[in-house]
Amino acid sequence: MLLATDLDGTFLGGTAEDKEQLYTLLRHNKSIQLVFVTGRGIRSVLQLLEDTALPRPEYIIGDVGATVMHLPTLTAVEPVQAEIAARWPGDHVRETLKKVSGLLHQEAHQQYRCSYYYDEATDIDGARLVATSLQCDLVLSAGKYLDILPAGINKGYTLQQLLGVLALPHQQVLVAGDSMNDYSMYATGFRGVVVGDSEPELVRLTAAMPHVLQARRTGAGGILEAMEFFPEFGTYLQKEG
Repeated sequence: MLLATDLDGTFLGGTAEDKEQLYTLLRHNKSIQLVFVTGRGIRSVLQLLEDTALPRPEYIIGDVGATVMHLPTLTAVEPVQAEIAARWPGDHVRETLKKVSGLLHQEAHQQYRCSYYYDEATDIDGARLVATSLQCDLVLSAGKYLDILPAGINKGYTLQQLLGVLALPHQQVLVAGDSMNDYSMYATGFRGVVVGDSEPELVRLTAAMPHVLQARRTGAGGILEAMEFFPEFGTYLQKEG
């Protein structure tokens, strides 16, 4: 199987016991392939992986889907990355968005996206109009993050493209997340889990999806709960036991 999981609030969340159980399973069961699918940039994920307690993924999809890297070789996954880069309008995106009131630019290194903090005073409609004029999409998440991405690029799209490169069937994939920038992974039809204490809007939009489990347990516990819930993934827990 392939576990494609968000990091903050999902893979990095939950109780110490649940994290230990999940991380031990992933370290010992090499038939489970791990992919991080995160809003963090690649540099941030690499810094996070300096913690040797964390299982190492095979692939990292970063920047809310705008970057994709093979971790063992530290190389971009092609032709997926080149196709994303070709859709990005360029450095003038940030300059153009300066005219939108209430946006606070995130200073972290970003590739093929621009990321901001927003609040109730931010002109979201204005930002959306600018994004559309630049052939970009606007994604809101966690009530404070605003991302500008190339049109059609998101976590779900890039994960689909990666699976095409790997020639891996969707039936072998479990996705996990907790915020609205994860929604595209569920919308593509992957079996998935919305972990406990997720963003309310994500819970609402996925509630009627038969392929998505609304977990009770938070973070890593929600992922374990999903593996128990879906029969095709429960066998991996049995092997561990």
